[in-house]
Amino acid sequence: WEVEMIEDLIKANRSFRRFYQERPVEESVLRELVGLARFSPSGANLQPLKFILSADPEQNARIYPTLAWAGYLRDWPGPEEGERPSAYIILLGDTQISKQFGCDHGIAAQSILLGAVEKGLGGCMIGSIERKRLREILAIPERYEILLVIALGYPKEKVVLEDVGPDGDIKYYRDSEGVHHVPKRTLDELIIKPGGA
Repeated sequence: WEVEMIEDLIKANRSFRRFYQERPVEESVLRELVGLARFSPSGANLQPLKFILSADPEQNARIYPTLAWAGYLRDWPGPEEGERPSAYIILLGDTQISKQFGCDHGIAAQSILLGAVEKGLGGCMIGSIERKRLREILAIPERYEILLVIALGYPKEKVVLEDVGPDGDIKYYRDSEGVHHVPKRTLDELIIKPGGA
């Protein structure tokens, strides 16, 4: 395979939390994104993941309050009406296939989000979920463990990557212009030599 610009695709795949809510995301697009997850690696090739798709505004409105949006932005309760996601993909683990899901859902979510970015969409992988409430709202059978929710839509915010500063603070933040800044550790900080600290 020849892949061009994978670095650009990965850099563009940020956690977007504000969207053009009025711009719909078709269910056919969600199906295509789950198709990418289907081709992703799975531990022992068990493929225990299942997916719930939501592109319906009424159903989206019921899903939204079960999600927590940005732990470091203490004064921000999440996107306001008009800036909320146009779609969701809920990742489930089928306990009749496996009791352990390892990192399958992380791999699948990354595939979905990279595919979303390629289509001009943005998303946010959310693990802070009121699972009991979401299960009740969507009548999800007990056999399915709720693993992640991916919020999707057309991004309404700018996200900038930057190196972590000398203070070592990795917390993302918004500046006075509403630009979302995401500090990333440098490559040299990530790579260690055997026996090194």
